[in-house]
Amino acid sequence: MPPTDVEVMIVGTYHMANPGRDLHNTRSDDVLAPKRQEELAGIAASLARFAPTVVAVEWPADTTRERYRAYRDGALGESRNEVVQLGFRLAKAAGLDEVHGIDVDGDFPYGPVQAFAEAHGQDAVLADAHAEISASVAALQARINGGSIAQALRWLNEPRRIADDNAFYRQLLRVGAGDEQPGVDLLAAWYRRNFAICANLLQLAKPGDRAVVFYGSGHAFLLRQCVEETPGLRLVEANDHLP
Repeated sequence: MPPTDVEVMIVGTYHMANPGRDLHNTRSDDVLAPKRQEELAGIAASLARFAPTVVAVEWPADTTRERYRAYRDGALGESRNEVVQLGFRLAKAAGLDEVHGIDVDGDFPYGPVQAFAEAHGQDAVLADAHAEISASVAALQARINGGSIAQALRWLNEPRRIADDNAFYRQLLRVGAGDEQPGVDLLAAWYRRNFAICANLLQLAKPGDRAVVFYGSGHAFLLRQCVEETPGLRLVEANDHLP
């Protein structure tokens, strides 16, 4: 690998503060509990051995900058959000002065997809797609409930599982007909958001950087693809570094 390449580790996560904003949601227990804090400290120590020079997270830039400054000063207060528990914790352990928020707002026009499917007898397409995701979410929930945070993250970051979960979006391309293509519209919006996120990452990374990116696992497939297909970047597998 040329020394000027940027190494990028995408760490797909679940939402530890339980915002409930996705189509399918897990339920995290209290990550502020002593046992979970010990696990999170172990994750940060393990990832710190990668010697990251950049940590990027799923928050807007200004919010991230302000809150990380407060975190380092001990003024942030309690937060169960994975950005704080994973991203800020790792950045502080690595001695970084800044955490980069690279999130971008985007549309997710699922309503028209559902309406078209119901009006045109395509309900089974959505039912099958949701059944597969529901099974995946249940498997993750079982790992959260019965194992460690590291075990749950390792399961989330298996490349084969990441690819399988991305199939949900491709299934939505079956919803539509002729000039009315709500499935296409949804995927176009989803891809655009993820391209914009990856653009933010590319525009901040410098040759020789080692970046760790914490993002909701639903984004992992497209962010990994962007890294793999961009000259000068090399994808690093999270599971080679997670405990």
